[in-house]
Formats: sequence, structure tokens, C-alpha cells
Amino acid sequence: MVSTDQAISLADTLRARTIIRPFLNPTPLRRYESLCRLIGADVWVKHENQNLTGTFKIRGGINLMHHLRARGVGGVITYSTGNHGTSVATSARMFGLEAVVVVPEQSNPLKVQAIRDAGAELVEYGANFEEAGRRVMELKEERSLYFVHPANEPLLVNGVGTGFLEILEALPDLDVMLVPLGAGSEVAAAITVLKSVRPEIEVIAVQAEAASAAYESWKAGKIVTAENTTFAGGVATGTAYEIPFGIYSRGLDDFVLLTEEELFEGIALAAYHTRNLTEGAGSATLRAAVKIREKLAGKTVALQFSGGNAASSEIIAATRCRCLQDGIC
Repeated sequence: MVSTDQAISLADTLRARTIIRPFLNPTPLRRYESLCRLIGADVWVKHENQNLTGTFKIRGGINLMHHLRARGVGGVITYSTGNHGTSVATSARMFGLEAVVVVPEQSNPLKVQAIRDAGAELVEYGANFEEAGRRVMELKEERSLYFVHPANEPLLVNGVGTGFLEILEALPDLDVMLVPLGAGSEVAAAITVLKSVRPEIEVIAVQAEAASAAYESWKAGKIVTAENTTFAGGVATGTAYEIPFGIYSRGLDDFVLLTEEELFEGIALAAYHTRNLTEGAGSATLRAAVKIREKLAGKTVALQFSGGNAASSEIIAATRCRCLQDGIC
């Protein structure tokens, strides 16, 4: 694994696009009049929830597996709360590689089944993301597999960056980009691509209050750990990670933290305004935009809908939110 962010760049993202293009179509970027009225801005939604595997992560997986197969790697192992694991499993199958994915116990059953359906060997271990990661460290030595870190892997970040190329090409006058932040590959990719072309674009990260390690690290200027109890798997990490942190610690413009209730409200608002199913992290940017709409007023804003793999429990909880009745919409 490369141990420095020097291999993450606009040029490497452009190279990744040529690799990914035969496998993926660009995801929709749509403007919703009701969201423009709600937020008081020119609001566009990037529907990565409509990607293959229902998440942005497949972009990075394809780019990585292409390079690993060229190196003669026969198999990979990783840990995940679900979406990263599905991406690794699916892209590994595309390139004929063995895949082992470790997930925390009690993970989203939809995501767990998707990993199995993609042909990976699934191991359930530990109470959270970090505990699953410790099990991977043991297994990778036993099995002689390439360890795919969920964040500290430049080839993943460059692949993810292809989605932000699509945004920039369609919205060259973009003012603000809101992106969910879990392990950090998505935010690192956004900063790398958008600010390489137009440094004045603001990139704002969105995270759960119940898993705020990245925010605490950004604020402290060093990597720290924090409690990780959020239901939203896409932002459920208890620490920041070196390579993405090296990028967003100096390139991120602002942060928005959401309560668990606000994350559920994001799912409800996405369904109401865009008729799209999202998971808690997937529509966190929409709820964050509502929260900071005074700051966004009059600007051209893009919201990353990063994933749509909601567990049934998330959907049920979202239907009980009072946000629609209370006038947020």
C-alpha cells in the first residue's frame, strides 16, 4: 500500500476515469426546484445512490482491482460497515480476485447480504468498525491476501474522485460542495478534484455527532479518536485516517455535525423532495444544507447522495420523523 497522499491527484483521477468508464455510466446530477426553494440556493443532487452497488465506493473499487490484477494479486481482504465491503466484493469479482470482507456483528443486513451475493467470504466480528479492523489484521497474515484499507488507499480515492469530475464538468460555476465524511475517501477525493481546478469552491463535510472523530481531528489538527455509536454506517468511524486526514485537514472549509434524529430526517427529506431512497449517511448532506441554509443562500450548491442501501429499520424510523409535519420542507 502506498503510504503517502502524493499518489492522489487530479491527474491520477483522470487516469482512473479511463479505467472505470467501461464499467460505470455517469450518475445523474439533478436540480430540484423544491430544494432550491427550501434552501434558498441553486441546489443540485449528485445521485451516487444510483450507482452500481448503490454507493459511490464502487468507483474506487474498480480502479483498485484493475491495478491489483495487473500486479498479479490473487485476493484481497478488507473491513467495512457495508458499502465499502460491497464495493470490494463486487469489483474483485469483476477482475477475478478472491475477496474476504470482515463486518461488525449486527451490521445492516441488506449490506451484509449484498457482500455475500457478490461472492465474497463474509466474516462477522466485533461490535464496531474498529473491532472488525483488528480481526482483519490477524486474517490477512494467515491468508496472504492484499489488505485494502477503507481509507488509506490512494487508488480508492482516485477512483472516487471520478464522480467529482462529473460534477465539475456539469457545474463549472459550483460554489459549495457538501460531502459525508466517514473514513474520509470521499471528502479527500472532492478536495483533490474540485480545488485543483477551482480553489475557491467550498467543500463542507457532514458527520454524525455520535461518531465525530474526523471533526474532532480536523478541529485539533491531529488524528484523535471519539465515540462511535451512530446508526449511519457510512459515517460510523471512531478515528480519522492518515491519508484522507492529510488532505482534509488542510483543504476542508467547514464541518456540519448532525444528530441521529437529523440523520433520519435526511432520509425522509430525500424521499419527499427527490423520490429517492437513501441511507443515513447517504442523504446527510441534504439535512446539513437545511441546517446551514443561511450560509448557502444564493449560491450554487451540490449535495452528494453517497448511498442508498438503507436497512429496513432506517426506513421505518425515517417515516416517523416529524420534519415534514413541522415545516422543514
